[in-house]
Parts: sequence; structure tokens; C-alpha cells
Amino acid sequence: MTFQRARTEEQREIRRRAILDGASAMLDEMPVAAVTLNELSRRVGLAKPNVLRYFESREAVLLELLDLFLREWLAELAVELAAGVGEDLPMAERAAAVAEILSRSLAGRVVLCDLFGAQGSVLERNVSVEVVTRYKRGSLERLATMSGLLGKYLPELGEDATLVSLQTMVLAGALSAYSTPPPSLQAAYLAEPELGRFHMALADSLKMALTATLLGVLPR
Repeated sequence: MTFQRARTEEQREIRRRAILDGASAMLDEMPVAAVTLNELSRRVGLAKPNVLRYFESREAVLLELLDLFLREWLAELAVELAAGVGEDLPMAERAAAVAEILSRSLAGRVVLCDLFGAQGSVLERNVSVEVVTRYKRGSLERLATMSGLLGKYLPELGEDATLVSLQTMVLAGALSAYSTPPPSLQAAYLAEPELGRFHMALADSLKMALTATLLGVLPR
């Protein structure tokens, strides 16, 4: 793909979209840590300085993708919760159903979990105050959306719905890194199964953690 110089707002938006699409495709092939600006530039057919006209850094690209993926996930989560949680069920059963849906849904979005894990330690560090402020404003809106969803099916959470929502994202990032071993570790597990005795799939580890979190926060 090659571009001529963007002269209109529509053309500039096309360039931005191409950069985001290119980064998204890379994340389907590799972890966040392996995504480089040089390779992204090559894939979208723009010189690196031209990519930097639209995004100030690799981290700025990935933060925007994180926000995009989070919005898409929350829209799907609303549908999944509506279909899978009976509002007339006892509190403990509703909590178990919510934990099951959250864990299954997040485990199916490995890239989103990888971005969650990189957010605080990597993505928010090589960006300007303007970029991180814009991102944080959006993330607070997403957090409010998720809190509203949890509060709808678990009104007993009260104000703790926000804390549980935040912890869910943090857990997804942390457990994703732990539950997705690199090729060398996978080979070690295959050679010596005992080494992987405590290794759990992401969906299973998330379900256990989120069930414990919800039942611990909910009133007894």
C-alpha cells in the first residue's frame, strides 16, 4: 500500500485508519512487545516520519487501538450479559454467571488482554500529556460503561462496581501474560509435564479470580 500526501481531512483520516488497521493486523501475529514502528511503517506503505505525523509514537497507536478494542468488547459484553444472566436469580448465582461470561469473553480477546497488561508499564510511558490525557478521559468513560453493566446485573455491588470493573481489566492483563507461555516454556511443559502442573488456561484462571473477587465484594 502506498499513499500520496494527504491534503484533506478525509484523506488524513484514511491514513490514520490504515495505520490502526496495520497495527491491529500485527497484533494478531505477535505480542505487543514485538510491534515496532519501523515494521508498522513498512506494512502501511508510509515512511516512519509520515506515520509520526498522525501518531506521535508506537505507544500512541496502541493506546488508540486499546480504546477501540475496549469499546467493541463492551458492546458485545452487554449482549452476552443480557443473554446469560437472569436478573431474578439469587445473588450468588448471578455473580457466578457474570464471572463466567466475563472470563469467557475476555479469554476470547487475547489482544485486548495483552494491551491491558502493557497499558501501565509500557503504553502510557512514551506519550505526551495531551495523548495520555485524551486516552484517560476515554478510559474513564469505558469504565463507567462497564460499571453500569455490572451494576445492572449485580446491583448489590453499589459503588464497588467501579472497583470490580477496574480489577477485571487489571486481572485480564496480568493473567493473560501468565497464561500464555512463550514457545520455549511450552516446549518445556511438553517435555516435562510436571513443570506445567499449575499452569491454567486464561478462561479458567480468570473465572476463578473473578468469582472470588465478586463473592468477596458482595454483601453476605
